[in-house]
Amino acid sequence: MTITMYGITNCDTIKKARVWLESRDVPYRFHDYRTEGIEAGKLNGWVGEVGWEKLLNKGSTTFRELPEADRQGLDENKAKALMLAKPTMIKRPVLEVGDQILVGFKPDVYEGAVGK
Repeated sequence: MTITMYGITNCDTIKKARVWLESRDVPYRFHDYRTEGIEAGKLNGWVGEVGWEKLLNKGSTTFRELPEADRQGLDENKAKALMLAKPTMIKRPVLEVGDQILVGFKPDVYEGAVGK
């Protein structure tokens, strides 16, 4: 089973999730939004799976620094455009475990998904 973690390296939640996986010898690949960005097709798949409301991190510094007009009237298309333009607005981490998408870090959910 292939596991990929998406996020940014300096995020505290990413650090916790990485420590959790590594302490259980769970192999994974890390995809850094800052250096690798995010493909539209990948984001569209996630939105279809979990919804844009779960993926868009309205509490992020990047989102809060947007002009008021950009934060108002959010819908799926506007949210996807914002996340593609500034992937740091995507909640972290996003973990792909085979066909499953996990958003955020919850040890009990990770435990069930990776079985370690």
